[in-house]
Amino acid sequence: MSERKPPSGESLYRGPSKAPRDKRERERDRASQPRPSQAHAEPPPREPREHREPRAPLRERLAEAAPVALSEQRLYGFNACMAVFGKRPEALRKVWLLQARIPKLKPVIEYCVKHRIGYTVVEATDLEKLSGSAHHEGVVFSVLPVAELSLAAWLRTLARGPQLAIWLDGVGNPHNLGAILRSAAHFGAAGVLLPQGAQALSGAAARVAEGGAEAVPLVRLGRSDEAIAQLQAAGFQLAATVVRGGQALYAATLPDRFVLVMGAEQMGVAPELAQALSLRLIVPGSGKVESLNVSVATAVFLGEWWRQHATSVG
Repeated sequence: MSERKPPSGESLYRGPSKAPRDKRERERDRASQPRPSQAHAEPPPREPREHREPRAPLRERLAEAAPVALSEQRLYGFNACMAVFGKRPEALRKVWLLQARIPKLKPVIEYCVKHRIGYTVVEATDLEKLSGSAHHEGVVFSVLPVAELSLAAWLRTLARGPQLAIWLDGVGNPHNLGAILRSAAHFGAAGVLLPQGAQALSGAAARVAEGGAEAVPLVRLGRSDEAIAQLQAAGFQLAATVVRGGQALYAATLPDRFVLVMGAEQMGVAPELAQALSLRLIVPGSGKVESLNVSVATAVFLGEWWRQHATSVG
């Protein structure tokens, strides 16, 4: 005898033909009817655990979960990070560090806990991913960048008497900028002047500066001719550094209020800018190489200005 199956959606038990149906039978019939939301589509079955896509490695999840906001930048290198924490702790937004760095970064961690700032202990490969460099020295900070000053605002901050500043004309290499900032801090420079279009301070430059980026203000210039006029009105004399045709540094008496204009590698100071300045200086040497690296030459000039004016610098 063949088994008859009821049409889809109907109860398996109907009872005698045209017999009255009790309450339980009617409830079974209603339960077997598809709900309106299920009539058209059913959710896809969940994949077995062994077939699911594995989670991305921690370093990839860190980079995706912690994007750098436009108003923030990532700094790395122990001295660079600690300089920010020492001078601008309120700029701190996030910290990543190695387990081995916890003892030296204990004040930072305590500050993070107190102010509800996130910090994460990660591996060296994670820090390399976060910083984009193998030279992270065990720590990466996400911070608000240091604010640049306008020339007029910077001039208002200066005291009377000897003052030293460096004007960078086309110096874009972050390692050169960082090394110049380090030398500028060492020799007590009052500011580093950046022309229009020059790149802002990067994490790489801050690391090389070893804390100098927090010690020396960055000043954004406008038009060169207007900047020269403003500086001269504030009592500064400007000197262009050249490879040949200038006065030997050690034979020159450097002015008390002095702006040293340094040019990019190979290119030097732009000719129109050099021509607008009355003083041109060279670093004398053996002549076996054409010139020094721009950061090394800057340190030589700054060191000589310091030697001549150290007793009068506050």
